[in-house]
Amino acid sequence: MSDTPEPAKPSFRSDVTVELVKHAAGDADVLFAARVSTAGEQSLEEVTKDPERSKGLINYLMRDRHGSPFEHNSMTFFISAPIFVFREFMRHRVGWSYNEESGRYRELQPVFYVPGESRKLVQQGRPGKYEFVEGTEAQSELTGRVMEESYLRAYEAYQEMLAAGVAREVARAVLPVGLFSSMYATCNARSLMHFLGLRTQHELAAVPSFPQREIEMVGEAMEEHWARLMPLTHAAFNKNGRVAP
Repeated sequence: MSDTPEPAKPSFRSDVTVELVKHAAGDADVLFAARVSTAGEQSLEEVTKDPERSKGLINYLMRDRHGSPFEHNSMTFFISAPIFVFREFMRHRVGWSYNEESGRYRELQPVFYVPGESRKLVQQGRPGKYEFVEGTEAQSELTGRVMEESYLRAYEAYQEMLAAGVAREVARAVLPVGLFSSMYATCNARSLMHFLGLRTQHELAAVPSFPQREIEMVGEAMEEHWARLMPLTHAAFNKNGRVAP
């Protein structure tokens, strides 16, 4: 009887995972940082004793683009998403720290992205002025079938090379960007606002954005967590056109 474990069965997902694993973030952090410039060190009670004044100050900072007070906080998220999402994600460098699982050191699991029924499949228009529209039933069937077949062939090739003793860092080259990866991403409210301004569409946004839907799904989930932690800051972000200070 062999002690070698059976390879995991391939699975297909249309969602993403976003978990807030730790944080040191609240509206009071913004108030502390802002008021030290005029009042020096203050207690938490002094900083937060007037809710309307706190709301007004945070809105003023957001409106007039005084950004540094929004950096004095921290949020760490666990994110599981397709590799192509992470390649876009890591264009955001200022105020972000990342640690992603490594295909050099562990065998990558066969979890792959296939668009769900709500994913618009067809792009219309020229670059810079285009929209996505619903695909036909035939296009949807084709997309799911071809992606799943391609993923399975790629993962079989990966397993074949590993079984032959090829190093993980070499064998992983055959795997597609639709493979799920996972990472910890740490940011502050200011860097998150920059991310959301580019990677989400919103009716209150003063500057339009056209994100790929899959990274927008991640952004929407991160925003939900952040809004609960820093409601005054989140409200000011929306009130002022969702432009990061």
